[in-house]
Amino acid sequence: MQILRLRYTYLAAFLLFSQCSLAQNNKGRIDFETYNPPSSLVVPEHVLTRAKFPFIDVHNHQGNMPTQNLKVLLSEMNKLNMKTMVNLSGRSGDFLALAVKNAKAAEPGRLIVFANPNFSGIGESDYGSKVAKQIEDDVKAGAQGLKIFKSLGFSVKDNKGTLVAVDDQRLNPIWQKCAQLGIPVLIHTADPKQFWDEPNEQNERWLELLTQPGRNRSASDGFSWEELIKQQHNLIKNNPRTSFIIAHFGWYANNLDFLGTLLDKYPNMNVEFGAIIAELGRQPRRAKQFFDKYQDRILFGKDSWVPAEYTTYFRVLETEDEYFPYHKKYHAYWKMYGLGLSDEVLKKVYYKNAIRLIPGIDSSKFPR
Repeated sequence: MQILRLRYTYLAAFLLFSQCSLAQNNKGRIDFETYNPPSSLVVPEHVLTRAKFPFIDVHNHQGNMPTQNLKVLLSEMNKLNMKTMVNLSGRSGDFLALAVKNAKAAEPGRLIVFANPNFSGIGESDYGSKVAKQIEDDVKAGAQGLKIFKSLGFSVKDNKGTLVAVDDQRLNPIWQKCAQLGIPVLIHTADPKQFWDEPNEQNERWLELLTQPGRNRSASDGFSWEELIKQQHNLIKNNPRTSFIIAHFGWYANNLDFLGTLLDKYPNMNVEFGAIIAELGRQPRRAKQFFDKYQDRILFGKDSWVPAEYTTYFRVLETEDEYFPYHKKYHAYWKMYGLGLSDEVLKKVYYKNAIRLIPGIDSSKFPR
C-alpha cells in the first residue's frame, strides 16, 4: 500500500510538472525572428553610419527619377558620404531623358542613369539594328551604362514565345554596341542557388523561403540555376571587348575560390556585392584575401535603397569588429565580422574602379 501511494504521488507530481511546462511553452512560445537576445560577448564595436571615403553605389534603383524630388535623396546620400548613385532603373527613350534631366538639375554628377534595353521583338529581322539604335540614342541622352535585369533568362521570350537564353546570339548587337560606345553592362542573372533547392531544414535559406515564398524556384520555371549561370559565363567569354559588372558577385560569394578562377579567366569581368555582404561578413579572413587580390575588379553595390542598412556594409568593409548582426535576420541568421580593408583597397572599391569603368564621372571630385 505504501508503495502504491508513492507511485500515485510521483504520477501526480509528473502530471502537474508537465501541465505547467506545457502552459509555459504555449504562453512563452516565440518564433525564430522574435528570439533575438542581446549577446553577452563584450568586444569593441564601431557602428559606422558614414563611409570613410566618398563612395559610388553602382547598384541602386530609383523608379520615378523623372519626377522625383531628388534634393531629398541627395540629402540622404550626403549623410552616408555617398558621392554618386547609379540608378539602374533608367528604362529608355523619353523616360530616361527626363530622368537624366532631373538628375542634372538637382546636382550634376551625383546621380548616374543606366539604360535598360527593349527585349520585345527578338527574332524579328530588324531587332538587332533597332535595339542598337535605341542604346545609342539613350547614351546620347545621358545614359552612362546598361543594366540587364534577371528577367533575361527567366521570362523574356522571342516573337515565337520561346524563352530567350542570356547568351542568345540574337542579342549580340546589344553587347557589341556597348563595347563600341565604351559603356559597361551591369547584369543580374538568376538568384541564389538555394532558391532552386528543396525548401527544408537542410536549406541554408529556408527561413527566407518561408517568409518570402515567391523566391522559390524550380527547373520547371525554365532554365535551371546551372544553365543560367553557364549562359552568363558564355556571354562574358563571347564578348571580350565588352566590360561586364556582374551583380551580387555572380552568386559565388559563398565560393570565392571559384569566383577567383572566373576573374582570372575573363579580364572583362568585374563584380559588385549588392545584397551579398552577409556572405563576406561570415568569412572575414578569406574575404579580405579575395579583396586584396582582386581589388581592381570589385565595386560597391547595395541594391535596395534603405539608408539605415548601409552601416552593415561600412562595418564589414572598414572595421575589424566581431560578431555583429546583419540587418535582416531571415536573410542571414549568422553573425558578421569585419574585413578591415586597407585604405588603398577601400578607395578602389568605393570609387576608383567605378570611375575607371563608367564613363563621364569627374574623378577630381574624389580623393586621389
